[in-house]
This record gives sequence, C-alpha cells and structure tokens, in this order.
Amino acid sequence: MSSRDRVLACLAHREPDRVPLDIGGSDVTGMHRDAYRSLARCLGMEENVPTWHRVQQLALPSEDVLERFEVDVRPLFPNPPESWAVEVRDAGRYLTFEDEWGVEWAMPKLGGLYYDMIGHPLSNVSEAAELAHWRWPDGANQGRFRGLRDRAEELVARGMAVTLAVAYGGIFESAAWLRGYENFYADLGRRPVLAEAILDATLNFHLDFWAAALTEVGDHLDVAVEYDDLGGQSGLLISPEMYRSYVKPRHRELFSFIKEHSRAAVFLHSCGAVSEVIPDFIEIGVDILNPVQVSAAGMGDTRRLKQEFGDDLTIWGGGIDTQRVLPRGTPDEVKEEIERRIGDLAPGGGFVFSAVHNIQPDVPPENIIAMWEAWKEYGAY
Repeated sequence: MSSRDRVLACLAHREPDRVPLDIGGSDVTGMHRDAYRSLARCLGMEENVPTWHRVQQLALPSEDVLERFEVDVRPLFPNPPESWAVEVRDAGRYLTFEDEWGVEWAMPKLGGLYYDMIGHPLSNVSEAAELAHWRWPDGANQGRFRGLRDRAEELVARGMAVTLAVAYGGIFESAAWLRGYENFYADLGRRPVLAEAILDATLNFHLDFWAAALTEVGDHLDVAVEYDDLGGQSGLLISPEMYRSYVKPRHRELFSFIKEHSRAAVFLHSCGAVSEVIPDFIEIGVDILNPVQVSAAGMGDTRRLKQEFGDDLTIWGGGIDTQRVLPRGTPDEVKEEIERRIGDLAPGGGFVFSAVHNIQPDVPPENIIAMWEAWKEYGAY
C-alpha cells in the first residue's frame, strides 16, 4: 500500500497493512530541533535542518530521515501573509517577536527552548464596542497559499498522505492569547458579550482561511488540522456547559464548513483530560482526535476509549507518553508501552501512530529509535 492509501484506509476504519506513522505531519506531531539534532547525529545523518515552527522550535525533518523511518504523512505549510513579516528582535537576555495578531513572544537567548507569550494586545479592552476598529488578520490573504498547489500535487504523486493546518491557534485558545488567559476566562463569566465578540473574530479568521485553502488544495487534502486545547492534566479548562455554550456552536460551524467544501477529514488537537466532551466532538463532526494524552485524568485507559469511541473517531497520537516514558524511560519501557497502546488502539483500523505530542528536547535518540522499532514490530496487522 502507498502511505496515502494506508492513512485513508485507517480513516475509513479499515485495517491497512500496518498502522500508519506520523512524525512531523503537523505542529503537534513533530520533533523539537534539539531532539532532532541528537537523533540525526546518532544516525550519522545531516543534523542542521530548518526550524519551521518558531514558537515551538520544531525541526523540519529531512526527507532522508522521513524515508528512513517510513513516515506516511507530509504537511503543507501555509506561508506568512503578504502584508506581514516576522521581525525577531534582540532584547538583551531574550529574543522577542510580535506575531501578526499582535501577541508578543520571548525566548531566552542562552539555553532557550521555546518562545513564551509575554504580551496580549487586547489585555486592556473592557467591552466589545472597543473592537469595532481593531484590524484582524486576513485569513484568506493569498500569500499564505502561494506554492501550496504544486507541493500538494508532488506529495500526492509520491503517494503521501497530505495534511494542512490552519495558520494560527484554535478559535478558543487564540482568544485567550489575545486577551490573556486570566482576562479571557473571566470574560466568559463576567463579560460574555466581549468573549463572544473575540470568539467570532477568531472563528471568522478560520473560516476565511479554509475557504481560500480548500479552493487552492482541497481536492488533494486528506486531513484538515484544527486545534483547541480544552483540557488540563486533571480536567477541562472550562466547564462542559461553558464549552457547549461558547465554543461548541462555533466548532460546529467551522467543521461543517470544512466538510462541505472538501473531502478532508477534520483533525482536532486538544490536549489533556477531555474525555467528558469527546461525545460532543463526535456530534459536531470531528473525524480525528489528537492526541489521547495518556497521562491525563480519564485518558489512560486506551482500551476503553477505543471501545467507546473507536467506531466514530480515528485516534491520531497516544502511541507513547511524552511526559515520562519517552523522555525518561528506558528503551525497553518505551517498547513495552507502545506494545500496549498499539494493542489497545489499532484493532479495526482508526489509529495513526504518533507520540502524544511533539518529541521534546530532552528525549534521548535511543528512545526515539526504540519507539520506531516498537512501531515496526507491533504495528503490522
């Protein structure tokens, strides 16, 4: 089977020849630059590759590495809009930049691993009327999509499964980035009109992005990647009722739009303890849940989750815990967990193997190799 056929069979809940593998097919299934360099050095391969995701400092794996590891998925990367270019500034101990939404980010120059948010452009807004003259980014700016068609055609011709992710965070998390988490969560309870106005603006950006993206490459796209982190380690970040009131109707509109304008499967990334709202995700058209964060409350029993939701959802991720086992376990512990997770999640199709989240900088290359060897051993149907 080709990689694309393998992934499409999986999404149709059929068993392909082996469990599909994703490393680097999105910015939530990738590898930190430091982990990649250590791995490439261990393999005797080229280690100096571009860092494609600025905030998370993700490496852009070389085709040599992807082919060596038999990775089935390749991403399309939207470009920056024509009207904006990133400007990284030297701020003494830190490198800083402001993204196209006006959110400020900083990373230590010495030993920095990621950029963190330090400024929120709507932090001082107090009512929705103040947003009337705010200039929101244009999701449909044609510069974002230049060259994507050619890249998509090349990947399809090579038999690869093709993903494309929206050009910014999810509609809910972006609203929190713009206001600041404390402000936005308080808005949901105290200033619902303001909260909904910001959510409508972030939703409109996503709708505009997908309208233009699907016009450009929708016929070649297999997976449309969306995000919204709704869970923490021990529970949801907001109540289920609040999710159903504020976010779910907007998710429904967004996912319905993608489905109406393409055949791409809708991929929703939501970290943490989200089991309580998985039925809601299914109801509004989510095809792929990423990940199953096996270390979060209610998410560790992957056999139960597969039995309960596996007929409706493809599980993409959850093959190996990225909080403890992958960075700090032995290679044997890595293999033991992967044997268990594949045994729980793979039967009947509907499972794409990747780690719970991006492979972090402290993961030793021996464990990455052990992960691949275990996938190879236990992932055959």
